[in-house]
Amino acid sequence: MPEEMEPVDWPPIRRIQSDATTTFLRAARSGNLEKVIEYLDDDLDINTANSNGLNALHLASKDGHIEIVTELLKRGAKVDAATKKGNTALHIASLAGQSEIVNILIQNNAAVNIQSQNGFTPLYMAAQENHDQVVKILLTNGANQSLATEDGFTPLAVAMQQGHDKVVSVLLENDLKGKTRLPALHIAAKKDDCKAADLLLQNDHKPDVTSKSGFTPLHIAAHYGNEDIARLLLKRGADVNYLARFNISPLHVAAKWGKDNMVKVLLEHGAAIDVKSRDGLTPLHCAARSGHEQCVATLLESSAPISARSKSGLAPLHMASQGDHVDVVRALLYHRAPVDEVTIDYLTPLHVAAHCGHVRVAKLLLDRKADVNARALNGFTPLHIACKKNRFKVVELLVKYGASIESTTESGLTPLHVASFMGGMNIVIFLLQNEMNPDVPTVRGETPLHLAARANQTDIIRILLRNGAKVDAPARELQTPLHIASRLGNVDIVMLLLQHGAAVDTVTKDMYTALHMAAKEGQDEVMTDEERDELARIVDSVNLCNFRFLFWSRRREFMI
Repeated sequence: MPEEMEPVDWPPIRRIQSDATTTFLRAARSGNLEKVIEYLDDDLDINTANSNGLNALHLASKDGHIEIVTELLKRGAKVDAATKKGNTALHIASLAGQSEIVNILIQNNAAVNIQSQNGFTPLYMAAQENHDQVVKILLTNGANQSLATEDGFTPLAVAMQQGHDKVVSVLLENDLKGKTRLPALHIAAKKDDCKAADLLLQNDHKPDVTSKSGFTPLHIAAHYGNEDIARLLLKRGADVNYLARFNISPLHVAAKWGKDNMVKVLLEHGAAIDVKSRDGLTPLHCAARSGHEQCVATLLESSAPISARSKSGLAPLHMASQGDHVDVVRALLYHRAPVDEVTIDYLTPLHVAAHCGHVRVAKLLLDRKADVNARALNGFTPLHIACKKNRFKVVELLVKYGASIESTTESGLTPLHVASFMGGMNIVIFLLQNEMNPDVPTVRGETPLHLAARANQTDIIRILLRNGAKVDAPARELQTPLHIASRLGNVDIVMLLLQHGAAVDTVTKDMYTALHMAAKEGQDEVMTDEERDELARIVDSVNLCNFRFLFWSRRREFMI
């Protein structure tokens, strides 16, 4: 019988493989060609992927690392390997607007018309993100723009919906070349060619013929503001209220694109001013969101419903606030739009302006007596939202207009809690300078210091401690910030808290010390030897030598 060998604590093979995969993918994403080649020379699987199915080719394609993409393809990377959502490298490069990468992938036989799980093609993704150069490349290489998503959207439909004028133009021009031909009447509408349209209509063409995207020639004329062709179509019986896919009317299109004269033509011919799209948007919503002041004025003068709500409860004033369209906001308020209109989540236009960081709109709303402390459904005020999005100028403005810095959400979060968690240093300092209590607890008993520890916000913790935050404040389960930092393995924060007198032997409701939590989570592995020495020195200064023993005894070379 062979002699029994002493067990050796080798790292598990799976962990080594996992670490190598992670580092390899990180190198591909960051553009580190030398590191990528090093791993490939060590026979790492070139097509290895993370839990989402993203491989090195996907990551390098997204960030435009041409040399890495070229090297991976040269070494046999699968050009059409897909993520769990069915996206290939060509999908990802198209979405990111990486035109050179798109060319390289196509030259390496990437499938141009491949569809993801939701039916997205690379062309659809490029059109959605307004990457007109990528759209041109894909069309030149045989992309089929008639392929629709599972929701029925084609590249042209999504480009029109998003307001991507250049992409719409490229797609329509491609149709004109005959690769995916639009009905002839649509082309005439786009070119404002009344003679051609008249001839087509005389030859039994129906004025409401639809393209594969569901739009009529009148929709196309509305998009381009071609009034003459619109009048001809209407004279020949075109339905002014024809609803294309998703209930989009010609008036929606004209309002969206700011074609004021077209809006007037359509209204003169009986266009329904209160028509709603599938999402509940009226033409006034569309004009307000895009910032077309003259169209907004025309619609309001024609009695457009100023307080119409979308399915999510957004009014035109919310839309204008979101887009930072000050003049449109002013026009809506002049026509007596309620300044504190709320969505289904009780968000006011001021919440929206705070979220987007639009100081001018926020000031205008406040000057018109908007409720500075309005509470959303979850209790968030505009100040909470400004803190969450790190909108310092908006925070200053809101406080100047009387925003309560001590207001709490349903869970007890103050603006300081939110800013501390999100790492908004200037906002944290500003709130503390305005005498905000740094130790206000949430419903769970957590102070801003707890939340900063949870989010690994070392600099915020330093600021809070310098401004009197209680280092050992206990939460509902008696967890202190030190417990949280120890569990998460953030050595810098642990040392910082200890330097400010945090008690190492404080126990939670379950009788865990910070030491127990660090041991339980195995967080000694995140520390270097120098960090262990520094931590041990600090702990030794408070006569807790066993703390040092545990961290040293758990080092891998001491395990058997």
